Amino acid sequence: MPFSKFGLAPSLCTPLARMGYTAPTPVQSAAIPVVLRGADVLAQAQTGTGKTAAFGLPMIDRLLVRGRRAAHGRPRGLVLVPTRELALQVHRALSEYGAPVGLRVTHIFGGVPMPPQVNALRHGTDIVVATPGRLIDHLQRRTINLSSVEILTLDEADRMLDMGFLPPLRRVLTAVPRTRQTLLFSATLPAPVVSLSAEFTRDPVRIDISPADPVAATITHRMHPVDPDRKRALLQHVLTEAPAGRALVFCKTKRGADRVGEHLKDAGIRAAVIHGNKGQGARNRTLADFRSGRVHVLVATDIAARGLDIAHLPLVVNYDLPLVAEDYVHRVGRTGRAGAAGRAVSLVTSADRQLLHGIQKLLPAPIEHVAVTGFAPATTKPRDIMKFPVPSGLGTHGVSSFSSRGSAVVHDRNRRAHGRAAAGVGGDRGRPSHPRRSAHGLR
Repeated sequence: MPFSKFGLAPSLCTPLARMGYTAPTPVQSAAIPVVLRGADVLAQAQTGTGKTAAFGLPMIDRLLVRGRRAAHGRPRGLVLVPTRELALQVHRALSEYGAPVGLRVTHIFGGVPMPPQVNALRHGTDIVVATPGRLIDHLQRRTINLSSVEILTLDEADRMLDMGFLPPLRRVLTAVPRTRQTLLFSATLPAPVVSLSAEFTRDPVRIDISPADPVAATITHRMHPVDPDRKRALLQHVLTEAPAGRALVFCKTKRGADRVGEHLKDAGIRAAVIHGNKGQGARNRTLADFRSGRVHVLVATDIAARGLDIAHLPLVVNYDLPLVAEDYVHRVGRTGRAGAAGRAVSLVTSADRQLLHGIQKLLPAPIEHVAVTGFAPATTKPRDIMKFPVPSGLGTHGVSSFSSRGSAVVHDRNRRAHGRAAAGVGGDRGRPSHPRRSAHGLR
């Protein structure tokens, strides 16, 4: 079905083919008509399935094609995101979608000077894409007025609703009209997040795309048991034994990422590091080098786990497992996007057993265990170290296999109780608070 069948203006649909959008994805098919009719939305869909277009296209249609520009240049649309990199990416996508109708988009985030942002706001903007911390800075300085916002979108909503972001988010909500339309989009929506969203949505339509399969079926999952003091050597082995092209390596700390990056550079691998202590200019240059191929391996903290769309990324390595199981979904979602094949490899020590157990519960098939000669723990068999329950009817080892469901399940609010209990909505897996996460959305 072409995009025009959803009621989008022809001026928005015509350029989509030139951008490579030949047919809508399931989340786009489900969400666009609902957003166009003005309903609040709570949407969950796999990473790499086009969620930005799912909320961006109808948002632009409602604000610019069907509406009028707000007086005094006040923004009428607001998109909140957890990281600077995602803000840049969403800004870039919305600018491209809205170019045919003269959309004005401004991005606001920390780590860069405020005057250019203030100037952009003074000249007028239709949609602001922002991280909460810098947006609050502008609210306090009265350099932005959100009283004309008609549509508020939370991208990566599960992260935006965790305890680190709630205080600034609530502050922002006091500045936007209560009559706004609210859209929440994420790859994972645990039950506590769904419950919390009721505070600031009105009868939202619930959209679940393949809720039982939180990651794409094109991704294979493998773990290598390893002694802690052999992890860097094993990482080097994984990256050089069967080179996959570009690879994204996740570490849990900034210092750890720096150490891993230096080790890889010393080994002759073209690697770079990105984390919250890097200046924004350096982060932008590093990402540009990675996208262009000048850097082959990007070592990162979870700053790179959300929303980054890197074309043709065949491999993601979890050098450290994430502390929150749902973050695994976002990390590995950087590969296997748009139907491409991808690999997710995790380096796992005996201390990671509980973390691995939590990740496995999110996946419908067991992660493949492969002991690499010379790196696996010598005193205990990998099967014993990493033992954990697997889904009924499946063996203890083997490459994960996923059913490919492309259908959308749309729940109205009066079916919410059933939807929360359904597989993939989150069950009883709550998301704990994490003091390590900045209340300003910057890392």
